[in-house]
Amino acid sequence: MNDETGTTAAEAAQDAIIDEFAFFGDWTERYQYLIDLGRKLAPFPDDWKTEANKVHGCQSQVWLVASGNAACLQFAASSDSSIVTGLIALLLRVYSGRSAEAILATEPRFVDSIGLAKHLSPTRSNGLAAMLQKIKQYAHATSAG
Repeated sequence: MNDETGTTAAEAAQDAIIDEFAFFGDWTERYQYLIDLGRKLAPFPDDWKTEANKVHGCQSQVWLVASGNAACLQFAASSDSSIVTGLIALLLRVYSGRSAEAILATEPRFVDSIGLAKHLSPTRSNGLAAMLQKIKQYAHATSAG
């Protein structure tokens, strides 16, 4: 599938993230960039911050909302942690606006490529995995539905 909702677009988003992070010499700069990315996310309405939208497995508070259908899923998310909000921004760049099929087929290779796996605390790594699992659960539910 090569349209903009497909895996090619998701892979291109990952390549762009990898290229952006390559510009920064150290992790202090990379964390600052993550925080800046999080600040650019669309506002997340307070009434979406419900138990049903909460991502469990994160040390921080994280809420994730999905809309759309199997052809194109949109995600919105928020966290009470600025670094986690930056991680959300990266996940949304790769997965939001994609088909359920593309979401399920796309592994987050950017996490290892930019060194996130080595530089996140175990609790943040678990939270990232929990957010990804929730995104894939939404994709699975819409593709099965």
